[in-house]
Amino acid sequence: MELIKNWTDALRYQPYCQWDKQYQKLLTETVNHSKWRQNYHIQAESGLLNDPNGFSYFNGQWHLFYQIYPMGPVHGVKSWYHVSSDNLVDWQPEGFALLPDMSYDSHGVYSGSGIVIEDELILAYTGNVRDQDWQRTSYQMLAAMNKQGEITKEDKPFISAPPKGYTHEFRDPQVFKYQEQYWLLIGAQTDQLEGKVLAYAGDTLEKLEFKGELHFTDQSMGFMVECPNLVFIEETPVLLFCPQGLDQEALDYQNIYPNTYIVAESFDTETLTLTQPTALKNLDEGFDVYATQAFNAPDGRALAVSWVGMPETAYPSDHEGWAHCLSIVKELKLKNGHLYQTPIKEQVELRQEQTALAGELTSQPAVLMQATNNCYEVILKFTAGSQGKLHLFADHELNLSLVIDFDTKNGMIKVDRTNAGSPFAQEYGTTRSVSIEKNQPLTLQLFVDQSVCELFINGGQQVATARIFPGEGEDGLVIEGAAGSYAGDFWRLRSMKND
Repeated sequence: MELIKNWTDALRYQPYCQWDKQYQKLLTETVNHSKWRQNYHIQAESGLLNDPNGFSYFNGQWHLFYQIYPMGPVHGVKSWYHVSSDNLVDWQPEGFALLPDMSYDSHGVYSGSGIVIEDELILAYTGNVRDQDWQRTSYQMLAAMNKQGEITKEDKPFISAPPKGYTHEFRDPQVFKYQEQYWLLIGAQTDQLEGKVLAYAGDTLEKLEFKGELHFTDQSMGFMVECPNLVFIEETPVLLFCPQGLDQEALDYQNIYPNTYIVAESFDTETLTLTQPTALKNLDEGFDVYATQAFNAPDGRALAVSWVGMPETAYPSDHEGWAHCLSIVKELKLKNGHLYQTPIKEQVELRQEQTALAGELTSQPAVLMQATNNCYEVILKFTAGSQGKLHLFADHELNLSLVIDFDTKNGMIKVDRTNAGSPFAQEYGTTRSVSIEKNQPLTLQLFVDQSVCELFINGGQQVATARIFPGEGEDGLVIEGAAGSYAGDFWRLRSMKND
């Protein structure tokens, strides 16, 4: 028996209960033997993980759900899987939460969000249905989780169809409360195939009224907007979203689809306008972030988590029956109107053995750590004028590595995975460049976990995320340069406790 390589629609949408138990055992065993499985990032036991959903705090715990197709590394009939945590870093598996088991979600439980109302966590999601001609119908559904963790779906949609003038590319409801009303934002497509964000409001989720399109730009947002997500940072609205088919004149991006944001002065509920919006910006300057979900936590923080993966893109782990992970949890902050993303303070709980690092940047490569096991955090501070290269996932000869090329003199950082691990997605380019302030000190904070690297630049002023699939012995950390010096710390990180 071998893992399926040629996936048909019939296989992708075959009910889970009809899958051969021996095949599922082979799939799990193959995944468990993968050298690319992460230690402290959320990942599915098998198959494909994508959008984070329902990120919330309820009944004294953090809750997070993610879309999953458990039978292979492809987009098949989706469910929601549930994990919970006491500290935002150690996530316990709670099992499947929402299954495609009713007429309104028969072809997939698609993305959505969560909101605490009285003694329940209410989950809003899109039910995906296909007819015999494979035409899509979208329904917006509700489910409720009680304090015992029991989840009950509503029998009928709370939004049964898109408004007139919009197609059934209508999904990813975000529900939140604002100015004593319940609000819902949802990704949509007009009959003219233009991407929009639509707004609903009402006194209860069951009685929402369609208010119209959310106004936040005069530019075309491509043919579809996915995962709209409005959060408030010190009462300032920040809209995260994923425009598909966006003209690169509107935003400089290289990924198949970007994950973007704008910051506004206020949310005018009368005119459905995010006033004085900034220009559209990339949320992540790297290769592999999409469908970020954020929410306003009860402790005052705006917390976010991202899908570390890209739609319609093949990854090396596909051959092993699994794909993708979630990012570490990030806190969103605003400084001088600019969005910062920083690792949550709880992340330090993973730190173990610490090593101090310091030195001058010279043309002779210096080994910072020979055998990192590709599971670590490192913070390096460089003097103004520093120019050099940091090599991660490096082999002994330095022929293969993920290169972070930094030039503080000219204000540029380039992340280069041209010669890092198994090549993939090369059609979207193998380098990403980030502008930084010239002639200033530079701080890089990196989280590496087997096959993922999350880079935070200058305290989260910019973030760049990359998947890397290294071979045997590709776990060195090396530095070289032309000018400047560095100092910092290296920590080995423990694995997530998920027993």
